[in-house]
Amino acid sequence: MDIVKLLQFTDFFKDLSEKNLISLAKICIPKTVEKKQTLFNEGNEGHSIYLLVNGGIQIFKTSKDGRETVIKTIVPGEIFAEVILFEEKNYPVSARAVRKSDLLLIPRFQLLCLLVEENFRNDFIRMLMSKQRYLTQRILYLSAYDLEERFFRFIKEQYGVRDEYTIHFSKKDFAASIGTIPETLSRLIARLEKEGKITWKGKSISVRKGFWEEMELDE
Repeated sequence: MDIVKLLQFTDFFKDLSEKNLISLAKICIPKTVEKKQTLFNEGNEGHSIYLLVNGGIQIFKTSKDGRETVIKTIVPGEIFAEVILFEEKNYPVSARAVRKSDLLLIPRFQLLCLLVEENFRNDFIRMLMSKQRYLTQRILYLSAYDLEERFFRFIKEQYGVRDEYTIHFSKKDFAASIGTIPETLSRLIARLEKEGKITWKGKSISVRKGFWEEMELDE
């Protein structure tokens, strides 16, 4: 595993200087988790941040009555749990693999040591600000788009624009990722199939040819 190259091709770390990338790569620890394996639970000590190399990780919060609310489904190339660097000593959310996933674990203590260096610190803070803007956009996303729009935006974000997809999420995880429940998702799928927009069989989704051009989803 060429850790420097992996870091270089992520949106979060791509602007680090080569020197800083090499320094960061030296403290990264490769880790693999199996499907449904919990990476950390809300309230656990925040010992590390993570970079997803491949697979899928779901970030969620659990209410007092046991209901889970998905905050985000992490895609390859994304960093997560960075809040424990400055704001929280414990993880404020939980993380669970939705399929077998490879990650880079970045220990908090070693990273804080790197942040003592001014050049590295300035690079890193700039990247954190970019992530904060994303979270703000996520809140707007959930309030601005109806369920059908969130459905297709999620597919596009996770898999790109194609006519055929193999979905690696359970319907429960898919529903949570677009801010709904499985029963509501099932009703949406039934309507979309009736309208001829999609066909969902097992783990395969077919989208009507020309649909993406008609949809014209904004970036």
